[in-house]
Amino acid sequence: MASSNNALGVDNTFRKKFDREEYLQRAREREKQESEGRSKSKAKGPPVQRKPLKHRDYEVDLESRLGKTQVVTPVAPLSQQAGYYCSVCECVVKDSANYLDHINGKKHQRALGMSMRVERATLQQVQERFDQLKKRKAPGSFSEQDLDERIIKQQEEEEERKRQRRERKKEKKKEKAAEEEPEIDPDVAAMMGFGGFRSSKK
Repeated sequence: MASSNNALGVDNTFRKKFDREEYLQRAREREKQESEGRSKSKAKGPPVQRKPLKHRDYEVDLESRLGKTQVVTPVAPLSQQAGYYCSVCECVVKDSANYLDHINGKKHQRALGMSMRVERATLQQVQERFDQLKKRKAPGSFSEQDLDERIIKQQEEEEERKRQRRERKKEKKKEKAAEEEPEIDPDVAAMMGFGGFRSSKK
């Protein structure tokens, strides 16, 4: 009897009842939404066409501020802070090596609208480039005769340098000998017998 009373006194209303069909339906809807989201993210639109890499047509200025002092304040605009300022990416790089890495890097090139791929050169472009280089070289054309003349000139200059070196050595030896030779009074030298074997004049 006591057991039946205990069963009546237990409150089971706090337990949640799970409806499996309802949760299966929710799971299927969630999976469907996720798959649609993935397909949308993949097909955002046409891929961005970027130009291939081109060589710089300007000189990179790394030495204009070399050796100059500058007051650095924390409230100064980026372009006036210490280091190298990139106006394209609006960032400051602290040294020249990192600045070169930055302007040759992917982030900077993308900001300029270029991909990191290089355009493949055609045969005609290569031939035109060779012609340009030949034209540039033509005024100061080089022959074997010029080479021989340059070699002879270099040998003559080398011989002249050697001769001057020998003369300098001789002069130094003479100076050293003059410095080492003690200055002796002629009377004292005669008394000591350093007068030499000169013949006396009569």
